[in-house]
Amino acid sequence: MTMAPGTAAPGRPLSTAAALTSTYLRLAACCEALDVRVAPPGPAPGGQVDGAELAESPAALDAFVDAEDARIRDRHGHSPRRDVAASRALHDYLWSVSLLMSGAWYLERRVPRVHPREVRLDPATGAFEVTPTSGFACLPDDPAALLPEARVLGHEEALRAELRSAVADHVRPLLAAAGPYVRRGPRALWGMVADDLVSGIWYLGRMLGEEEWAVRAATELLPTGLPPFPGGADFRVLSGRKGQRYPTRTRLGCCLYYKLEPAQACLTCPRTCDAERVRRLDGDN
Repeated sequence: MTMAPGTAAPGRPLSTAAALTSTYLRLAACCEALDVRVAPPGPAPGGQVDGAELAESPAALDAFVDAEDARIRDRHGHSPRRDVAASRALHDYLWSVSLLMSGAWYLERRVPRVHPREVRLDPATGAFEVTPTSGFACLPDDPAALLPEARVLGHEEALRAELRSAVADHVRPLLAAAGPYVRRGPRALWGMVADDLVSGIWYLGRMLGEEEWAVRAATELLPTGLPPFPGGADFRVLSGRKGQRYPTRTRLGCCLYYKLEPAQACLTCPRTCDAERVRRLDGDN
């Protein structure tokens, strides 16, 4: 894929940690929906839990779901089913953590291996922290390729494969722990990961005014189902009333937003037909 405008890597950083810190700050600045800050290494402060604890501790996972239940009651005025709260909490984690990795890839052509212990979240607020300590993979022409901590890969497809692997390795333990909470099997769970990986890249592109580039990047990352992901990006284009062109896709699985707002499923929901998508995108009431 040809690099999108403005995504060229900067000059050689002092360290992989410094490079990732800069990238995460840039990512957070352009993605309003990504509530994350860069934190120094060390144990999670009181009240926070890291990604590994979520996968290893039923008590931590229960608190994670309880906090999402409370947010849903506060924002939507009703108490959700337990599996709905768990699904929404898991969706937020998958989207945010995938975007940390895919955002670095999209912006700088660097793929960090984010370990679950490097991600902390505050269940009460949903805010994330990331500690950039694991280094990243990059291409040979990246100035950071000279750093001893960098892992140099030979070409773009190798970097895409590294991103798919990095995301899958991070989320696999959490999916195993969360499956009984969300009442979904492995295929549906990995469909959630694919959806959130693709949608994060798409969202970042829209925020940068580069939607076409982002759709192309996401499609090249997941051109079809590549294990463990059961399906690809599968974008298509809809035509608006005045000839506008709207990229869209249908999620591999439902994110259950319609359970929070019954009158309006999300725009990429399998329940939302193309005519309804065009009506909303055209701004019709």
